[in-house]
Amino acid sequence: MTLEQALAKLNELQTAQHAYGHAMGVLSLDGDTAAPSASAKGRAETMGYLSGVTYQLLVNDTVKEALETIIANKNAVTPVQYRQAELFKEDYDDSVRIPMEEYVEYSTLITNSNAVWHEAKEKNDYASFAPYLEKIITFNRKFAAYKDDKRPAYDVLLDGFEKGASTATLDPFFALLRTELSPIIKAVAEKPAPDAAFLQQRFPINDQRIFSDRLMQMMGIPRDRCGIAETEHPFTTNFNKWDVRITTNYSETDVADSMYSVIHEGGHALYELGTADEIQFTNLASGASMGLHESQSRFYENIIGRSLPFCRALLPVMQECFPAQMKGVTAEALYAAVNKSGPSLIRTQADELTYGQHIAIRYEMEKLMIGGDAKVDELPALWNQMYKEYLGVTVPNDREGILQDVHWSGGMIGYFPSYALGSAYGVQMLAAMEKDFDPWADVEKADLSRVTAWLGEKIHRHGKLLTPPQLLKNAIGQDFDPTCYVSYLKRKFAALYNL
Repeated sequence: MTLEQALAKLNELQTAQHAYGHAMGVLSLDGDTAAPSASAKGRAETMGYLSGVTYQLLVNDTVKEALETIIANKNAVTPVQYRQAELFKEDYDDSVRIPMEEYVEYSTLITNSNAVWHEAKEKNDYASFAPYLEKIITFNRKFAAYKDDKRPAYDVLLDGFEKGASTATLDPFFALLRTELSPIIKAVAEKPAPDAAFLQQRFPINDQRIFSDRLMQMMGIPRDRCGIAETEHPFTTNFNKWDVRITTNYSETDVADSMYSVIHEGGHALYELGTADEIQFTNLASGASMGLHESQSRFYENIIGRSLPFCRALLPVMQECFPAQMKGVTAEALYAAVNKSGPSLIRTQADELTYGQHIAIRYEMEKLMIGGDAKVDELPALWNQMYKEYLGVTVPNDREGILQDVHWSGGMIGYFPSYALGSAYGVQMLAAMEKDFDPWADVEKADLSRVTAWLGEKIHRHGKLLTPPQLLKNAIGQDFDPTCYVSYLKRKFAALYNL
């Protein structure tokens, strides 16, 4: 095969994979937001078939030869073409080891599993979801062994979400968070809690929908390229930079729940919206890793969204949308309320200080699940035990316990550490940003344009063109140092609680 033929095959593969991915993404989004609950069976058949098609598009001798030809001619192709071929070859090498019938069966399984999880959570019925989770765990173990049987299965899964991640790197990371933050968590618990009752009044859902639009406007999210829908567990999906979708879930008695969901998912959206035009419709047009993607969502949600300058900008908007509920509230009171710290049941509602403990619990559980050291029917009791041990919280039911997150129903075992890593990455991004300009003066004026432009230049526009380590080094100018994250949390909460 000539290099010219190989590049033509690469372009053909890009076009086909994007088109099928777009169609499957729309089906998945519809299933999570608008489709009737009984529709999963039919959708699973379609998704299974389409996954078989995409498997065959990638896993064949012609594609293998084309990719190897491009990689062998690195100096004769552009960096973009080389990186596209390199990533497709990684996907090829992983996929070719998995029998197609198992790949299709797994795709069908997770479509059905997601629907079962929604109903199981609503009914507090773990037993109905357990058989699906058991199959998902079995598939993940098997797929990990297909990819690399010389490494522990969980390490292979972690590496799939964050290149280079392993228990050898993450065990010390989570140990650091627990060792360094447990004393301040305990000290905060002994202090009087700030008043957050004004955020738990009745906030009509329609008013919250209007407020979500205002939040997206504050973040500079272009509404002609980004929509918002409602679902049980919020997420973001992108089809290209001209069509990104975020979702949220409203609680009539907790306005902060959806508010920070919108800001979090808005951070994900800004990443996708900021990828360069020239890499659209290719395998480079997405986030470099899950940790880097979560660095953006957690950056906007917490570093910006829970800052005092942002609260000063946010308060007039809240008072306009909710005049009765927010009457007499000061920016300082809002800042204290949205940073109220304490052990909690729900990960997505956890404060910055205790959030890492929620992730550590899931990380430890995943190690046991994939390692075969915990049976599926034992997981709820194990979850409850670890919440008591790590956070001192008694879990009242599975709906607020092991069923609270959507990730395992979609097969995303190994994803959770990305949230904690992303939070830590974001702190070093802030330090680098502050060397270039003062973001807080802008934030207080409800102007996030320079913040987003800085992140766009350092992170967003590159998509997957750079490796995750290269991209992180490009943004922060130094190696990753989790002690920066610990120091940030200590400073912030010591000041908030006068420690």
